[in-house]
Amino acid sequence: MLGTDRRGSSVPAPYRSRDARWSVAKETLPVATMPLHRHAPGRSRPGALRRAARGLVVLVAAAAVGAGLLAAPAYAAPSVEEIEAQIDKQWQKLEPTIEQYNKVRSQLRVNRQKSKSLEKKIQPLALETELAMNRVADLASRYYITGPSKEIGVVLLNTKPDELGEQMAFLNRLAAQERRELEGVMKIRKKYDDQKAKLDGLIADQEAKEKQLAAKKKQIDAEIKRLEKSLPVTVVKTTNCPTIKDVVSAAARTAIKTACAQVGKPYVWGATGPNSFDCSGLTQYAYKAAGIYLTHFTGAQWNEGKAVSRSEARPGDLVFFRSDVSHVGLYLGNNQMVHAPRAGKPVNVSPITTMPVAGFRRPG
Repeated sequence: MLGTDRRGSSVPAPYRSRDARWSVAKETLPVATMPLHRHAPGRSRPGALRRAARGLVVLVAAAAVGAGLLAAPAYAAPSVEEIEAQIDKQWQKLEPTIEQYNKVRSQLRVNRQKSKSLEKKIQPLALETELAMNRVADLASRYYITGPSKEIGVVLLNTKPDELGEQMAFLNRLAAQERRELEGVMKIRKKYDDQKAKLDGLIADQEAKEKQLAAKKKQIDAEIKRLEKSLPVTVVKTTNCPTIKDVVSAAARTAIKTACAQVGKPYVWGATGPNSFDCSGLTQYAYKAAGIYLTHFTGAQWNEGKAVSRSEARPGDLVFFRSDVSHVGLYLGNNQMVHAPRAGKPVNVSPITTMPVAGFRRPG
């Protein structure tokens, strides 16, 4: 016998009755809950799907990185030229600050001198004012304690009635004279005091401005030093020579810095420094600072270094001139050298093309 199950399908009666019994049991018996970590087979879980999706994304990303598709761009350090440009920019800010600083300092020197001069003029006036005030105070104190002096008393007692007015007027004139003298001194002193007060105010303002400019200068100076420190070790930067790149040897860097520091010092025949030089004296002095000793003679220095071709020459090498190698300079690269040229011309930077080059030698 066929019947209909819960879904409307035709089923045999015995199964139908069992199904019915199961329905009744479900309604009467308590339902056991399944643990959270277990699920009926065949049913997908949203959390598991999400985890699977994330895992897939990670795998795809890893593959992409491995293939170089998502690789982060490499950080490129600023070039020497870029750092130099930043230093130039900071210097453009610093130079006007330095000049303003110099201006304020010059004004301060002048105004402080004026203040000292006024102080000298005020001192005697202050003393005179103090003495005059003491005289007035002494007179008032004496009148208050003892009354008028005997001399004034005699004048008053012996004066005839018609002469009394004249005597009083005389005493008034004495008091007025004293008052005028005091007022004159006080007036002059006030004039100087007013001038000094204005000058002191100006000095205080300039001192505050000087401190501000000094702080600003210090800040920009620190930034320039920071930028200079960021230059590669192989870069030599000095005040008197151009910035030189790719100086591999530490001895060459020291020699270049030492030689460039001598720019402007006079040429003196036979001199080896530190106040004057001839050509081989300068190169000897420069490399001595780097711990390398060269003979004070161009011919000897020619033989004391390793020969290098012009194409292989690098900053720090010695460059010799003329067929008799009678002149030597310290090569800076880019066809430039620092050398002690001749009498009447100080140590300077100049092109190596001004004389016939005999060759290059590398000390050490």
